[in-house]
This record gives sequence, structure tokens and C-alpha cells, in this order.
Amino acid sequence: MVRETVFRSEDVPAADRFDYWRELMIQTLAPLDMSSDHAGDFQASMHLLELGAVHVSPQTFQSMRFHRTPRLIRQSDPELFHISLVTRGSVGIVQRGQEAAYDTGDLCVLDSSWPFDCLAVSGRRPVEAVGVAVPREMLASAGNAVNKLIGHPISGREGFGALLAQFLTGITTDTGAFRSADGPQLGTIVLDLLSGLLAHVLEAEKLLLTPESHRRTLVLRIRSFVRSHLHDPQLTPRTIAAAHHISISYLHRLFQHEEETIAAWIRHQRLDHARRDLADPALRTTPIHAIAARWGFPRAADFTRAFRSAYGLPPKDYRHEAQRLTE
Repeated sequence: MVRETVFRSEDVPAADRFDYWRELMIQTLAPLDMSSDHAGDFQASMHLLELGAVHVSPQTFQSMRFHRTPRLIRQSDPELFHISLVTRGSVGIVQRGQEAAYDTGDLCVLDSSWPFDCLAVSGRRPVEAVGVAVPREMLASAGNAVNKLIGHPISGREGFGALLAQFLTGITTDTGAFRSADGPQLGTIVLDLLSGLLAHVLEAEKLLLTPESHRRTLVLRIRSFVRSHLHDPQLTPRTIAAAHHISISYLHRLFQHEEETIAAWIRHQRLDHARRDLADPALRTTPIHAIAARWGFPRAADFTRAFRSAYGLPPKDYRHEAQRLTE
């Protein structure tokens, strides 16, 4: 299972609940002043998922106010971007002179290095949100321009916003479907989707119009497309280029700046997914050829050859060794 910290208010004496929640928020976001009309018997829950350096936290809590002051920033600044998907209720935020209201289905951006005031309300029912905490350096490609999105609600109902929202909802609904080793890869996917979303919104609002931003955004779109079509044996540079209305030569030029060519990256992704399935005890009775076909290798001999080349063992021996280590 992915590394997870769970907090439920009912597990804590009523008088201690709000203070416990405040400490949890300080640990996951940054030092905050917090207040609530419900502090005497605060109802809240949080599941903090550690996906490498990226932390994702579905939360429910009663209406409350968060306030981060210059004094608290001087005290401690983890230098995080915090992105929240509002799934129930409404949130009002003031930061860097920008004031905005966020409704259910909206995404909002906060910067831990600047003071902010946040009011979250949801009538009689708890507020629900999914928070994503990302170290600033991991969004270096967007640079300081990310801060220009503060005060600008981003839709989580369409485009990249919907992709990110659906992925966050999926991984937080059934955490038991993932192993601890999957955490960093899930974090990478969150980061890719988030980077693509931010770059897309910045371009759409004409806040970031550089050739490099165009290239990076298109690469992110292509990576997302590839991940969702890895099972298709017909996934090739030609079909990818056609799906994105670009030439094959331009597709290859896009990936000249990446660590791997597009073909090598596809193969790496397929082999890595197959490798994880082979090591999964829950799939020990699934035939190797079925796992190979699931990840785009219809010919067992081709899969065995590629797997041995990548990992130094044929798939059968790798599965045996991986399962021996888990016994």
C-alpha cells in the first residue's frame, strides 16, 4: 500500500480535535493561524498520501479560516506550491493582492512563501477537497509565472483540469490498489498532469508565451496520451503524431530535448508496467503472455527479448525472484 497517514477526528477526544487538526495542517502545508466556529468539537478527516516528494491529501473538515502571516513565513517556509481541488463547498482566498472565490470543481493555487487568508465554508455539511503539495523546485519549468495563477480559479471539469481531477479522485478513492513502491511513479504522473495544466492555463491567459513553454506543454500532452494507450500495440510515433496533428519529424524533434526518444520512452513505460505486474503477488497466476499483451507486447518472444535486455533476466525468472523476496 502507498505510504499513508490517516487522521479521523472521532479517534481524538473532542477537546483536542481542533488542536490536533491544526498541527496536522501545519505539518502538511506550513505554519498557519487557524480558527473555526466548530473548534469545541471539530469534525475532520485526512488521508495523507506520500507519493515521493509530492503529497496528496483528500480532506473533509468543518467551515474554518486559515491565515498565514509574514511572521509565520519568517518562522518557517517549506517553499511549496499547494494546489487544491474543491470537491464540496466553497473557498475564498486572498493572496498577493488577488481575491477569488472557488466553487466545487475548481482548482486553486497557493504559495507558502506569501501571506494568505483563506475561508472555507460548506453550510451544514463538511468542506471536501483534495490537496496537492509540491516543492517549488519541482515546478521549475513554470518558474515564477505559476504565482500569476493565484487568484485565478482553474476549472477541474474540462481539459487538463479534468484529467488531473480524475486522476486525484481515482488514486485517493482506492489506495489499497497501489503498493508502496508505486508512490514515486504516481507522484510523477501527478506532477506531469499538474505541469501540463499550469502551462496550458498560463498560455491560454497569455501569461507565458514562449517557444519552450509550447514545446513542454505539447510533450506533457503526448506523455499523457501515451500513458493512456500503452495497451494498444498499434501505438507508434506515427499514430501519436497523427493524434496530435503534427508531423513525425516534429515529434522526434520535440523529444530531442528529453532523456529518451519517444520510441524508447514508450518501450520503457511498457516494460516498467509489465515488470511491476510480474512482481505483484496478486497477479502471480496471470500468464506472462497476458501481462505482456496488456502492456502492448502481442508477441511473447518480443516481450521476453526486450525484458531480458532491460532487466538482465527473462520475465519468468524475474517473477520467480520477485515473489521469492516477498514470501
